[in-house]
Amino acid sequence: MEFKEPQAIYLQIADYVCEKILLGVWKSDEKISSVRELAVNLEVNPNTAMRAYEFLQNKEIIYNKRGIGFFVSTNAVEKVGSFRRQEFIETELPVFLKNMHILNISIHEIEKYYMEFINSKNTK
Repeated sequence: MEFKEPQAIYLQIADYVCEKILLGVWKSDEKISSVRELAVNLEVNPNTAMRAYEFLQNKEIIYNKRGIGFFVSTNAVEKVGSFRRQEFIETELPVFLKNMHILNISIHEIEKYYMEFINSKNTK
């Protein structure tokens, strides 16, 4: 996994786990990689992997069965969607809106590009 500089590694690992859940690789109530397995696969310290799992557990995306391991929560897809949506609104959207303002791009122009994007995704 390639880590990006501005974001903490444990948060990038949490995003990686969320992506696996959203893509259906890890399903509801299914056991996921152990902390050690994840750390080895991503070439990080096990403490960093554990921190990512603790973060996701606090968000109720995964849960721990003591002595058995971590599992995907029943409503994990909804929780991930909600978490990612809020994160986008708080961190990425302000930068996007600032750039729209600086570059004098109207909301109507963005809407046109958005609809083209949606239509191209539906035809492929």
